Amino acid sequence: MISSIDMYYIGIICVLLLLAWTSIRVPNNKKLPPGPIPLPLIGNLHNIFGASPHKSMERLANKYGPILSLKLGRLPTVVISSSTVAKEAVKKHDSAFSSKTPKNAVEAHNHHKFSIVWLPIDSSRRRSLRTILNSCIVTANKLDANQDLRSTKISELIASCHRCSQTGDAVDFGIAASDIAINVLSNTIFSADLVDLCAKSEKKFKNVIRSITFQIGKFNMVDYFPVLKWIDPQGINRSICADFAKMFRIFGDFIDERLEQRKKNQKTKDVLDILLNMSEEKDGNGEGNIAMATSTHILQDLFIAGTDSSSATLEWAMLELMKNPHAMKKAKAELTQVIGKKEAIKEADLVRLPYLHCILKETLRIHPPVPLLSRKAEQEFELCGYFVPKGSQVIVNIWSIGRDPTIWEDPLVFKPERFWGSNVMDIRGQDDFKLIPFGVGRRMCPAISLAMRTVPIMLGSLLNSFDWVVEGNDDLDAEEKSGLIVDKLRPLRLVSISL
Repeated sequence: MISSIDMYYIGIICVLLLLAWTSIRVPNNKKLPPGPIPLPLIGNLHNIFGASPHKSMERLANKYGPILSLKLGRLPTVVISSSTVAKEAVKKHDSAFSSKTPKNAVEAHNHHKFSIVWLPIDSSRRRSLRTILNSCIVTANKLDANQDLRSTKISELIASCHRCSQTGDAVDFGIAASDIAINVLSNTIFSADLVDLCAKSEKKFKNVIRSITFQIGKFNMVDYFPVLKWIDPQGINRSICADFAKMFRIFGDFIDERLEQRKKNQKTKDVLDILLNMSEEKDGNGEGNIAMATSTHILQDLFIAGTDSSSATLEWAMLELMKNPHAMKKAKAELTQVIGKKEAIKEADLVRLPYLHCILKETLRIHPPVPLLSRKAEQEFELCGYFVPKGSQVIVNIWSIGRDPTIWEDPLVFKPERFWGSNVMDIRGQDDFKLIPFGVGRRMCPAISLAMRTVPIMLGSLLNSFDWVVEGNDDLDAEEKSGLIVDKLRPLRLVSISL
């Protein structure tokens, strides 16, 4: 008779044998990029395992070259760590690897079937969602129309920092920037300050966003051994399902409240109203052009993509300026000359602040919010004389490209002047792919225009309104906390001194 303990070990053995079988490399005569020899079962997971896979991949690239091959569990992977190779890949083969690499975490609540971020590039649903996104938020006209809203929220940030200067309390830059980013989006979408609903709700909402980005970016065994999906050994799917449900409940409350207002003919002209109008319009089949269930996934994409990345960039920029007083002094001098000390900055002023833009570009070069661009090869193709198999994962190491010594002089030195004058460089991947913090090709971040309006005016306003000193004995370390968005591990806390 087999005991329950024996059955447990038999089950473990069966799972391991199945994993080993699924991880067997299918031999082919085509030349793969060079790379470390994979181990049985786990492949090369041990080569990149750790909190910062982008750093591990850079070390491997230094040994094996700018294009290398890995086997992550059963998933063949090609890593690109050179702007030249990245440019060839996107220019010649963008359509061949324009889909996102599947992630088990985003299957929670079937999010991958309704998300503009994760749907296949040729999906009709994605094209419809992209049209909605463009028409609602990221067109130049929509951005121009919401200038006053963003200015109001940034004024509230300055007022909050001023109160801290009077009490001597430090400003947590990550939280402060996140609050403003959330409020800018929530006013655009709901015409309401989401983080002002109540203290507990504020904290919960910010924590839910951060938990989701962390879980999506976390190493997940299921992504490399799909047979483990039913076990969910790390509990990632269970955790993110709960987070999604919390976020959907918050959105649902706004939707229910708005529907009640519409019954009373109380209408606004924000994103939620646009989505509700589209849900009421009928297509040729008599169905709504967009279901409200789809709307909640759109809203989730917007908040996940549009808050943590902006707050992380602002925090890294302030860290680098505190570590480099000459750059801080130069930025403040430009603001005083162009805007006037303590004067409010308008978005129209940004074109007259070239050094401020240099600071942001240099920050994005050294600290890209999303260090690894991951896609799936929908068909096989040849790249730099090597074979990229169909179904493989293709990773562009944006972090490594930004620190490549063959491109950048003194790459680890924060030097905004490298982007000055004739060295002005586009961040959309048009200049040999040397600076691509928002991705490239068809999968470039659609909110790039919003980010490049909001973040520089936040940074400029903080510099033009206050002097800043480090709280306590903070040594201004640059340790990272990895996830979908790479944040500073320990919060940057600075004390504001009113000018």
